[in-house]
Amino acid sequence: MAPRLDFSDWWAKDTRKGTPVVVKMENPNYSVVEIEGPDSAFRPVEKSRGKKNAKQVTWVLLLKAHRAVGCLTWLATVFWSLLGSIKKRLSFTHPLGSERLGRDRWLFSAIKLFLAVSLLILGFEILAYFRGWHYFENHIPTSTLEIQSLFHLVYVGWLNLRADYIAPPIKALSKFCIVLFLIQSVDRLILCLGCFWIKYKKIKPRFDEEPFRNDDAEGSGYVYPMVLVQIPMCNEREVYEQSISAVCQLDWPKDRILVQVLDDSNDESIQQLIKAEVAKWSQKGVNIIYRHRLVRTGYKAGNLKSAMSCDYVEAYEFVTIFDADFQPNPDFLKLTVPHFKDNPELGLVQARWTFVNKDENLLTRLQNINLCFHFEVEQQVNGVFLNFFGFNGTAGVWRIKALEESGGWLERTTVEDMDIAVRAHLHGWKFIYLNDVKVLCEVPESYEAYKKQQHRWHSGPMQLFRLCLGAILTSKIAIWKKANLILLFFLLRKLILPFYSFTLFCIILPLTMFVPEAELPVWVICYIPVFMSFLNLLPSPKSFPFIVPYLLFENTMSVTKFNAMVSGLFQLGSSYEWIVTKKAGRSSESDLLSITEVETVNKKSQLLRGVSDSELLELNHLEEQKQMKPVKKTNKIYHKELALAFLLLTAAIRSLLAAQGVHFYFLLFQGVTFLLVGLDLIGEQMS
Repeated sequence: MAPRLDFSDWWAKDTRKGTPVVVKMENPNYSVVEIEGPDSAFRPVEKSRGKKNAKQVTWVLLLKAHRAVGCLTWLATVFWSLLGSIKKRLSFTHPLGSERLGRDRWLFSAIKLFLAVSLLILGFEILAYFRGWHYFENHIPTSTLEIQSLFHLVYVGWLNLRADYIAPPIKALSKFCIVLFLIQSVDRLILCLGCFWIKYKKIKPRFDEEPFRNDDAEGSGYVYPMVLVQIPMCNEREVYEQSISAVCQLDWPKDRILVQVLDDSNDESIQQLIKAEVAKWSQKGVNIIYRHRLVRTGYKAGNLKSAMSCDYVEAYEFVTIFDADFQPNPDFLKLTVPHFKDNPELGLVQARWTFVNKDENLLTRLQNINLCFHFEVEQQVNGVFLNFFGFNGTAGVWRIKALEESGGWLERTTVEDMDIAVRAHLHGWKFIYLNDVKVLCEVPESYEAYKKQQHRWHSGPMQLFRLCLGAILTSKIAIWKKANLILLFFLLRKLILPFYSFTLFCIILPLTMFVPEAELPVWVICYIPVFMSFLNLLPSPKSFPFIVPYLLFENTMSVTKFNAMVSGLFQLGSSYEWIVTKKAGRSSESDLLSITEVETVNKKSQLLRGVSDSELLELNHLEEQKQMKPVKKTNKIYHKELALAFLLLTAAIRSLLAAQGVHFYFLLFQGVTFLLVGLDLIGEQMS
């Protein structure tokens, strides 16, 4: 017998001498007696010792049973609460409050077919399991003598069919997806290493001198350039006021700046509110104008194109764009515009986004993780080493000459910002990203708004890839820049990422539970995804407690991203649909409400002096419209997510038969996550 090594003596407080254990042989049985001291070995053994040991075993078993019952009770409570939430959601959801599939029904139909086949195979496997045919662990019968019945013959035929014809293509597809997964993981790791190098070397864009000084408003040795600030918006009742207010307080000479409020609203009450806000700041001396298009074509790109066609734009050198929920700091222009001085090749200066509502709910926290990695790592690394990245559509300053030489704003895709960035890059313009210049904005608080936003962000790049591939190949830029655009910017980060995420974790993984011959290794479904999630959380270290929800939610969102990617690549469904992301109108300061109330009282006291009765009625009417709150919609039910939830839970049940621990827990938690998302139980809960 091998010696037993016990290292507990090394750290014990009191060391005891003598023989620690005495073994007595009574017939063929053995009994072990623990000894506390050297004299206890010679004490007589009590006759009732065997009975006491039996009682002790009984109490131990009862204690374990009590713990098991407590664990089962806790699980039952959680399950009952989940069922209660599901019942409540189903009972309070309006019949029209479910997701409209439209022409994107193809993916839902494929998932339903897959689910039906999985349920059929699961029933088949369970029946075979209870008959004792555990052939996923043992050998498959080959001789006719081992066949017990007709059903047994059918089951053995299914096993042979599965091993010879179904498993090989699944293995090939899984290997292909794993290779893509590893390539994307290496790309993510290289980006993180580049970010670490930037932090270590303290690399960041700087301008040589300080052109703006507080003691000289005219700026000695430097002439303030003409800057055009554009605020495109559409039915932005919640955020128009704070955005216009922040832009009108930019620290820049009033005769060198013009603010364009580009209103595409089709609600006349919102139009009147925005006009009143523009008039208020115009009375304060701000150079601001209001523009409204009667025909809303081209969405945001059409709005910006229409504004740039004005004759007075020729007098301006730079244009800054802020979406309706963005609140720049007063020194924004003084931190961005100086980078253009003595740098004629620079076409864009992009600032970072920060979010006022990142801690509002779980959905906003998970979005903050993704966006922090996007700005801190992707944008910064590409800006420092490549002088190119995708324009974020807002919080950036463009040289108007770069926009004009690149063809201006085009209405051909729903990602006009990425479109103009790619065309400017092909014309040789360079970009700068400023990670330390931050602009406050919002992230969607409801899953419905977030899902629509992600659909647009992942279908648009595929539309753009189809349209500009020829221009990239025939452009005069360096070959390595062409390779970076095609292989990394478009294919790897816009096409391959949603493809393998959905295919590998939502299709192949549950499929391998019914085809054990093609089972995925543990490092593919556990180790590497956790490591990649860890890298994504590095720019936001306070979010590390959410690493598991983040991993599960990202796999859940792969359905939306994959559907959007295919729709944009092949022009299917709603690939050109633009839906304005819903905002909550959250302010950046805790006491902004009280300040607004004081300003409102002062404004009323000034405006009510010498106004007529009709003007007074108009002012009261505008105040009533401003206080109106839009009626919230009910939460929706999402069919594709629910179908995948049942598919993954079915695969989890099948994994129990094969005793696959890691696979079972992953499928279980991923299925529950799909269920919660499908019932819209994540994010803002609407009444």
